[in-house]
Amino acid sequence: MELDLTGRHALVCGASQGIGRATAHELALLGVTVTALARSDTALANMVAALPRPAGQKHDHAVADMGDTEGLRAVVQAIVAAAPVHILINNSGGPPGGPAHAASTEAYADVFRQHLIGGQVLITTVLPGMRAAHFGRVVNIISTSVKEPLANLGVSNTVRAAVAGWAKTLAGEIAADGITVNNVLPGYTRTQRLAGLVEASQRSTGKDASEIERGMLAHVPAGRFGEASEVAAVAAFLCTPAAAYVNGVSIAVDGGRTRSLS
Repeated sequence: MELDLTGRHALVCGASQGIGRATAHELALLGVTVTALARSDTALANMVAALPRPAGQKHDHAVADMGDTEGLRAVVQAIVAAAPVHILINNSGGPPGGPAHAASTEAYADVFRQHLIGGQVLITTVLPGMRAAHFGRVVNIISTSVKEPLANLGVSNTVRAAVAGWAKTLAGEIAADGITVNNVLPGYTRTQRLAGLVEASQRSTGKDASEIERGMLAHVPAGRFGEASEVAAVAAFLCTPAAAYVNGVSIAVDGGRTRSLS
């Protein structure tokens, strides 16, 4: 398989921790020059300093908030002005849990702006460089909720599904330019997001963390939580030349938890 990505430039969002950080690491190992984006300058600087450099890459970072539409646009415009982006890892933290009917309209609007509008800002800004290179990879890190909505994640379920629909539409529009658009759907993965969900469940149910985790794993055939590196490996593969004919799909990385066929 052709996995080498030497000479390519990736913008990895949500890169200071968790799946974003792990994906930046995997791409760097494949020769990619990484620009890491998140809200914390210090965390990003430390992460970038630790990235592999097998091809002598000069990684960098930029600070932006996916929910700040114009601020994000300005930051990404500066990135592409310095070097065209060939790989976009669209990744952003999930919203707090809660039932759909109880969420405020502002909560829906805020998360829609962060995930869908933020993604649109990213793609419209990096697309000219991908078209010029006749090579582009867009990987959206979403959730298995786009296949099976998850209980007590009403806002997340709704907006994640919108992102999946947007991505599928894009995949058909820009494939002729040598650009693929795919989604990776993490299941229960050991990240700060998972820890936060467990803590929220503790507060609402009074159960201890181990009991909550056992209940979650009861629905996972693999019988364990995933690691960020396992999700990152799938995301990185989708960026390689070997995956050039994979387009418009949503791949669950969840130990078999999702039971649907499509």
